[in-house]
Amino acid sequence: MDLTSPAFWTALGSIIWVNIILSGDNAVVIALAARSLPAHQQKKAVFWGSAAAIVMRIGLTIIALEMLKWPYLKLVGGCLLFYIGVTLLLEEDEDEHGDSGNGQTGLLSAVRTILVADLVMSLDNVLAVAAAAKGNVPLLVIGLALSIPLIIFGSTLLLKVMERFPLLVTLGAALLGFLAGEMLLTDPALEQHVGVVPHNWVLIGGAIGAVAVVVVGNLLQRRRTTKT
Repeated sequence: MDLTSPAFWTALGSIIWVNIILSGDNAVVIALAARSLPAHQQKKAVFWGSAAAIVMRIGLTIIALEMLKWPYLKLVGGCLLFYIGVTLLLEEDEDEHGDSGNGQTGLLSAVRTILVADLVMSLDNVLAVAAAAKGNVPLLVIGLALSIPLIIFGSTLLLKVMERFPLLVTLGAALLGFLAGEMLLTDPALEQHVGVVPHNWVLIGGAIGAVAVVVVGNLLQRRRTTKT
């Protein structure tokens, strides 16, 4: 690996750029998961969640080409992402009653949510990063590591914006529902039975997922508020 080679720096720049572009939705999840924590713990959740997610993504990228061929993986991931989206909509309500965001447990819970969501959403994203690395694992590690500060900055900025505009929390959860709907319709197992789903239908499935997350989340939140 020649550090003075233009090819090295070109590939490194490509990895960082691709990772930042594809991590927009991940930054949303990080901000959503950390928003219910006390102010002094939000930065810790963003930092450790982002760092752990990048480390996990390095390993995932190395085996991504094989994993994406596994049938039913995206179906499971889509359902999990839908659940996370609904759960994040309930975070604020739980916080009002003091059930979340307390001490170390709240911090660990936020980091766990970030890791699970990043794992699910990165199944497709890592392919582009792996392609940019061209099989060079050390280059991949360096590129993803250098991406951490930029992802942390984006997540921190989103946290501040969400505090001023609560509607963004709902939009963020809807984004997770959209991604869940897309994943469900692009699973290899489904393609084996019905063929490749047209792109327009995938978009419709994503839209249905987005609406479903918001509706289910709001219904559960109202039910919880009524009981209390």
